[in-house]
Amino acid sequence: MPEYAELLNGYRRFREGVYPRQRERFEQSVVEGQHPKLMIIGCSDSRVDPAQIFDVDPGEIFVVRNVAALVPPFEKTPGYHGVSAAVEFAVQMLEVKQILVMGHGRCGGCAAALTENYSGSEHGDGGFIAAWIKLLDEAREPVARKHGTTGRKAELAMEFAAIRQSLANLRTFSWVAEKERSGTLKLRGAHFSIKEGVLYSLDEETGEFLPED
Repeated sequence: MPEYAELLNGYRRFREGVYPRQRERFEQSVVEGQHPKLMIIGCSDSRVDPAQIFDVDPGEIFVVRNVAALVPPFEKTPGYHGVSAAVEFAVQMLEVKQILVMGHGRCGGCAAALTENYSGSEHGDGGFIAAWIKLLDEAREPVARKHGTTGRKAELAMEFAAIRQSLANLRTFSWVAEKERSGTLKLRGAHFSIKEGVLYSLDEETGEFLPED
């Protein structure tokens, strides 16, 4: 695990190499603001950085990351709705043209949802995680019935189900659904296999995840 001093070494490499090459883009973005066309909702997992996977320049993607790349359904109950606020900002203010929900292989959040390892933990370690991954309760049931709750086949099915659930939850936001119907916003799902280094995209017509070339 890198110490802060090592991170600073990386920063110095950025200042010496990347920043000079991208300086004009950075300076332009200060004047013009950000105008990304794509929002990515990804997992907080340290192995799956969207900017690295898609090799994009600064300002090209608007990214939100959380445990298991989840989107909660629309609601107005009291609380802090960070993901919902980010979706609203991306869709309504930035007017992104696409939202990509990107899960990944060996996702700890999906595994926890599948095995319910954190369920019932209201206090102490795991309480926040348990409450968060309850968003996958509905998606979990058919996976558990068909594949059980252990083994890679079940885990992969849960990872795919989580992506589909987040896409369904996105459509509970009226302004997301309206823009999708009008054709001004496209929702996509994808799954990145860490082991293979391969991205699988969701085919909305068949419901299958197919590898990209």
